[in-house]
Amino acid sequence: MKILVTGGTGYIGSHTVVELHQAGYEVLIVDDLSNSNIRILDQIEAIIGKKPLFFQFDLCDEQMVKAFAEQNADISGVIHFAASKAVGESVEKPLKYYRNNFFSLINLLQAFNSRLNFVFSSSCTVYGQPDQLPVNESAPVKKAESPYGNTKQIAEEILAETCAVSPDLNVISLRYFNPVGAHKSALIGELPNGVPQNLVPFITQSAIGKRGPITVYGNDYNTPDGSAIRDYIHVVDLAKAHVAALKRMEEGRSEGNYEVFNVGTGKGSSVLEIIAAFESSTGEKLNYQIGPRREGDIEQIYGSVDKSAEKLGWKAELGIEEMMRSAWEWEKYIKANPFE
Repeated sequence: MKILVTGGTGYIGSHTVVELHQAGYEVLIVDDLSNSNIRILDQIEAIIGKKPLFFQFDLCDEQMVKAFAEQNADISGVIHFAASKAVGESVEKPLKYYRNNFFSLINLLQAFNSRLNFVFSSSCTVYGQPDQLPVNESAPVKKAESPYGNTKQIAEEILAETCAVSPDLNVISLRYFNPVGAHKSALIGELPNGVPQNLVPFITQSAIGKRGPITVYGNDYNTPDGSAIRDYIHVVDLAKAHVAALKRMEEGRSEGNYEVFNVGTGKGSSVLEIIAAFESSTGEKLNYQIGPRREGDIEQIYGSVDKSAEKLGWKAELGIEEMMRSAWEWEKYIKANPFE
């Protein structure tokens, strides 16, 4: 099976490429390298012994996507990661998020004539601040707290409505929580351009001396320690969920041609707990300070993953200590082998 991974040199994409290869798939990558580095291809090759086919272009370019699809008509599946993804930035630059996240999706669906298995990189942000925790897939989709979250909600609607009139299109939207950690080889991991927008890469960059103190955005939430709670999942576990989703569609086990699944651990951890876990698993002390709440953030969310366990046959296996330890090993590797 030939699988296209958009955003395949990115954080989650690169780990998924590795897991796809280990599952026996042939992988093609499309990435514009706007938030990744071409050297990731060499890192992937060092892990799997083969460099995936790579194409660099912007998926918002309709003609480029169409030409690519015509030249690679034997692609049987797409895993679509390519998107702008930072909550804070989306509040500041909403048009960038609406352009990048919608045009790329629509161009792919049109170019491949809706005849394929399609795994969409969705997000728990579609739930907003849930009424009940853990939140499950039948919970109402609330008004988004950020343009980023809104793009995921509308993208899911686009996919569901396209599936309703395209019987040959099979889609699984994976609503995942907060991916962290790195591959056990320490050869690939999260490599944000500029100042990290997410907690864990800022933690590791602060610990290694690249950044200043860590800011905990709010300590007055209605949580046990006052800091926001999220469901953190190891990126390798998350990558394996994408392989499981593809196999479900290939084996004809889907219940309808559009499905959604939560992908998380089912447990919430606060920002201060993550900081403590990093310190205990690495022996490194962190310098952090309390700041005001950040616009667009919600108080707490963690997911029910019962459906994923039952239907996908998948569950997270790696805990917070391993998430933090592997992220730190990756950061140390990057310091010794800088990508810039």
